[in-house]
Amino acid sequence: MANVLRKPNRFSSSESLVFRKRLLAWYEVHARDLPWRASRDPYRVWLSEIMLQQTRVAAVLEHYHEFLRRFPTVKKLAAAREASVLAAWSGLGYYRRARMLHAAAKVVVREHAGKFPNTAEELRSLPGIGRYTAAAIASIAFDEPIAVVDGNVERVLQRVSGTRLAGEGLWRAATHLLDAKRPGDFNQAMMELGATICTPRAPSCLMCPIIELCATRGELAPTAKPVPQTKREIHYALDFRNGDRRGREVFLVQRSPDLSLMPGMWELPELETSNGGNPLFSLRHSITVTDYTVRVWRNTLPSPTRGKWIPVQRLREVALTGLARKILRKAEMLQSG
Repeated sequence: MANVLRKPNRFSSSESLVFRKRLLAWYEVHARDLPWRASRDPYRVWLSEIMLQQTRVAAVLEHYHEFLRRFPTVKKLAAAREASVLAAWSGLGYYRRARMLHAAAKVVVREHAGKFPNTAEELRSLPGIGRYTAAAIASIAFDEPIAVVDGNVERVLQRVSGTRLAGEGLWRAATHLLDAKRPGDFNQAMMELGATICTPRAPSCLMCPIIELCATRGELAPTAKPVPQTKREIHYALDFRNGDRRGREVFLVQRSPDLSLMPGMWELPELETSNGGNPLFSLRHSITVTDYTVRVWRNTLPSPTRGKWIPVQRLREVALTGLARKILRKAEMLQSG
């Protein structure tokens, strides 16, 4: 493969064939043993794809089995209360995904008798399922010969081509390289390559199965400066007591259902400023481009404060914000998992 072509959709037939064979052979040996890969059940494929959106694999692993334990079928999920779904999702962030997941489950049960549509086009009619997710489910669960483009696939295609492909150009390039006989495996292999070898920084090019077909063999030159993180300090009150019969309780407040960010979720009361002295503890928490220093204070709140005393033993059933979950774990009031 001495002559590297600059665009994946201009690979010759023989080069495309080599690309597919080498990538799939590598995937068969090096694919991570992830629980959702053990089944082609569309419910499990769908759940994993929604969970993996904007979330690290390690975080999803903590929640995937527990979510399936609570909602083993799409019918169980459809019949659940939204609060229960949000509680199971708590810690994964981007809670709109959980609400759309719940809404889609209801549509599948109500309009499709509990069976998932088996084409990408039909899947896109479900709440929360866009072009990528529909293609992933259709190819993995139903063998539809359709390509996927996520962040990992985009990076692989751009580096292989040596050009900043975008929009429909990416989808055309992915479709050109797709192995139509094994679309699910091929799509997962492309994503796996981007996640483990063709990483955003310091890619492991010497371990790449398609290095001879790659135009860059490394990183593309950046086109824009990264957005600097904003630093901010915030304070929260940790108020707890020994309740009657049910043991220790912690005071939480519920976010307004009208908020655009995490509506209806439960969190610790936020303080405008510290009350002097030393906090119980501090931790770091990042959201997009903001890096928070979080100070947690042992506070007894004034009685008019609107909120609820929650038994510590019930915290895992509550739809907590990610930050509240992190604080309560640090305070050893909530176990991991």
